[in-house]
Amino acid sequence: MKIIHSINKLQKELRRGRKKGLPVGFVPTMGFLHEGHLSLIRRARKENKVIVVSIFVNPAQFGPNEDYKKYPRDLRKDAALCKKEGVDYIFYPAVKAMYPEGYSTYVKVEGLTENLCGKYRPAHFRGVTTVVSKLFNIVRPDTAYFGQKDAQQAIVIRRMAEDLNMGIRIKVMPTAREKDGLAMSSRNAYLSPDGRSAAPTVYRALQLAGDLIKSGSRDAAKIKSGMRKMLSAAADKIDYISIVNPEDLKDVKKIKGKVLVAVAAWIGGMRLIDNIEVKA
Repeated sequence: MKIIHSINKLQKELRRGRKKGLPVGFVPTMGFLHEGHLSLIRRARKENKVIVVSIFVNPAQFGPNEDYKKYPRDLRKDAALCKKEGVDYIFYPAVKAMYPEGYSTYVKVEGLTENLCGKYRPAHFRGVTTVVSKLFNIVRPDTAYFGQKDAQQAIVIRRMAEDLNMGIRIKVMPTAREKDGLAMSSRNAYLSPDGRSAAPTVYRALQLAGDLIKSGSRDAAKIKSGMRKMLSAAADKIDYISIVNPEDLKDVKKIKGKVLVAVAAWIGGMRLIDNIEVKA
């Protein structure tokens, strides 16, 4: 396994494999890897001959009062995990390599980024789509792997790849969870003991919605009201409880077919997001 900092060096390495027709699987991350990331890497390993994992804490997707500087980082641990999982290359660029002086080009997907997290983090998805498009251009993978926990992100990236004719398969893998249901996230390291014990309430509220829909409830407002009542007992603040169409991410009033039930709530000073897909 090689840890590569240079864009040109990584591209040179990957050209060798590409000339041999070796399929490239790519897992973009911000590091501080956990079992969710590793599940993506394992799937990529099964389906490809060359595996690239990027580790880059992307400043463009953080708002001015967000946690860019304190976002958890541990390259040594990440490298050991990647090596164990059979990763071929870790791409670990510097910020100045990705955003050199005078950088002024950004990618924005319209229509899918105004609701849910986009409503509360207005510059976030522009930063995500910009860095992912850059990473796609650098790595040129055959397939890229993302987690369902960041459902809006995955939907936005898939649209970007389709709209810009990138020719990259986007695979979205199931959310990895702790035994108590909490969705795995690098930011879970921030949780206090009390916050950690309360955090699984997010998933329990989603399960409540799933149970109600499967038992015949179709009124989105009533379902969200029940979720809010459960979640309010644990959360400091709720950004949103939404039931949306998974294709266009627009809110639905009457549930029909498949829906995405999504939550963003502050617990123990940390913003937790989670979601489930349910078919009526």
